[in-house]
Amino acid sequence: MIVKHLTDIVDTEADVHAENGNWKSRRFLLKRDGMGFSFHETIIKAGTETYIHYANHLEAVYCVAGNGEIEDLETGEVHKITDGTMYALNGHERHYLRGGTQDMRMVCVFNPPLTGRETHDENGVYPLLD
Repeated sequence: MIVKHLTDIVDTEADVHAENGNWKSRRFLLKRDGMGFSFHETIIKAGTETYIHYANHLEAVYCVAGNGEIEDLETGEVHKITDGTMYALNGHERHYLRGGTQDMRMVCVFNPPLTGRETHDENGVYPLLD
């Protein structure tokens, strides 16, 4: 059994911050935990815009606080995100994630699981790492 509290993550190597300050990701479960997925709490800062393309991963996200939007660059559709909104990137969609008037607190699951060392490359992609 794995049991962790947010205080076990904050200010450790599992507390990852974007170089541009747009987000921070608290990585509760990673590949080394052997669950077949990784599990994160991610804070998207208010008023920011981040281009993302998870070419190598599927991601499901559930918003538990704050507001913002996601723009699907494949279709041009823009979806509002508020507490209670879930979205899943089941087609490796290129997208913009935008923080609204409040920081968004998101619960995220990745498959395949992240190792914890990934950073977005110039194309918004997380590489597959072992």
